[in-house]
Amino acid sequence: MGLLKKPSKPKPLRTASHGGGGVSSLRPQPVEKLPPCLKTCPSGNDIRGWLTIIAQRDKNKLTLEEAYDQAWLLAAQTTPFPAIMGRVCPHPCEGQCSRVAKDGAVAINAVERSIGDWGLQRKLKLPRLEAGGPFAERIAVVGAGPAGLSFAYQMARRGYPVVVFESLAAPGGMLRYGIPDYRLPRQVIEAEIGRIVELGVELRCGTTIGEDITLEQLQKDFAAVFVGIGAHLGKKLGIPGEDGPGVYTGTDFLRRVAMGQPPPVGRKVVVIGGGDTAIDAARVSLRGGKSEVTILYRRTRAEMPAIAREIEEALEEHIGLELLAAPAEILRGADGNVCKMVVQRMQLGEPDASGRRRPVPIAGDLAEIEVDTVISAVSQEPDWMTVRCLGSGLKVDDWGHGVEADLWSGGDDLRLGIATTAIGQGRRAALALHAALRGQEPELPSHGPEVDPKRLKLDVYEAKERAQRAVLAAADRLARPAEEIDRGVTSEQALAEASRCLSCGLCFGCERCWMYCTPSCFSKADPARPGAYYRIKLDTCDGCKKCADECPCGFIDMI
Repeated sequence: MGLLKKPSKPKPLRTASHGGGGVSSLRPQPVEKLPPCLKTCPSGNDIRGWLTIIAQRDKNKLTLEEAYDQAWLLAAQTTPFPAIMGRVCPHPCEGQCSRVAKDGAVAINAVERSIGDWGLQRKLKLPRLEAGGPFAERIAVVGAGPAGLSFAYQMARRGYPVVVFESLAAPGGMLRYGIPDYRLPRQVIEAEIGRIVELGVELRCGTTIGEDITLEQLQKDFAAVFVGIGAHLGKKLGIPGEDGPGVYTGTDFLRRVAMGQPPPVGRKVVVIGGGDTAIDAARVSLRGGKSEVTILYRRTRAEMPAIAREIEEALEEHIGLELLAAPAEILRGADGNVCKMVVQRMQLGEPDASGRRRPVPIAGDLAEIEVDTVISAVSQEPDWMTVRCLGSGLKVDDWGHGVEADLWSGGDDLRLGIATTAIGQGRRAALALHAALRGQEPELPSHGPEVDPKRLKLDVYEAKERAQRAVLAAADRLARPAEEIDRGVTSEQALAEASRCLSCGLCFGCERCWMYCTPSCFSKADPARPGAYYRIKLDTCDGCKKCADECPCGFIDMI
């Protein structure tokens, strides 16, 4: 953490820089700060850490292989799924990257995938922790999705025996049953979950709580129970005509496809919604036959919550997009099958609780469109019947504390969110439970103050073009529907992208403090390590502030 421990402040020295013999008590202090990427990462991943390990490998006398191994091990401290998340995470971190103001955000997600795939290729093992174990307390997990498996991993690596109960036939939750294989290959899921099992985690798939085993039995047999059941139930539209054949929820449609039991779709498919599930359902239905697929969304494209590049790829595949339109009624023929949909035209009003402008119906502006299959992907929720079986009123905080001392939770049954949020919640719950079982305080993350954007000197950094992922052409991906579309970046691109990290709030060895210090307060550290490339001799400092003024990443403060 930083260059050195905070020293005691020496007696003020006289300096001509403060007006003819004035006295300055200011001294340079290395202060590691919280970068915006880490602040906005729901998993709490040390993004700056693994980027700079790779970028600064030569300064730290690491081979490329050693740097990548260390970067993977650092990523694995907070997530067991870097290869998975490098493919499906919507990367909110990139939206806050300080480099946006210069030449575009660092392609963090692409580098994460590169690191994750490196770990798979090298068959690296998930790191265990010396936490005083092995421990006798057995832990139960309900749900083998990202939250439950993240929790199981963090408890197992600390020495606890963990059993995961999953109602479906295979583990992965929404990662397996809610994301198409062309976005997330099943072999990647199998490989990253397999490493968790190698830690000793036991998986019991095809086991439903409330049917095959009761909560009371779990609480009797285990010291604690973590609930992470996921939001597998799609919400209905609430319009006339939706009950009957030819209408599916997005989650049910994708799950049935993932299980090898795709439901029949007709010639004209309409998908309702603007999120990732809607885009996935539209693209999967297109691959299922010779269908004409249209997405209906009640706001404008700017408000669509789906990943931008997924929307672009859907449009490249000639999927239609009807904006400011909402379903009002589904019409059925004499045979009971869907034949038309009544569509209500919308306009945007004032912002709602989500911060997006509220869609408002335009009175009398209705239209009919031909359709024979409707997929509703407007929202989803956990199976609350299962939650009630697990105990009414699962109220938990961000650390995963349950209302009962032995009942914990995370993921979608805590609140709807993305997979990386669920991973972070599972990890925090594990930290809290381990502390509770051992009579300790939770291991709260320790971060310094946030980086002040005004302290960053973007002109000091060399301009570098952002790496772009290679993507399978539209014609090829429709011809080979199960093939992975996103090919990621090359190893050369990943290395170049890591070097684009500004290392916000942490020394990266640029030498400017050393070069601009007239009294020679700075000397190069030997051995050096990331964030610690110089030592400061405060007894020669005259308080001129040049080092802090010239530090491009905002690491040096004058205190």
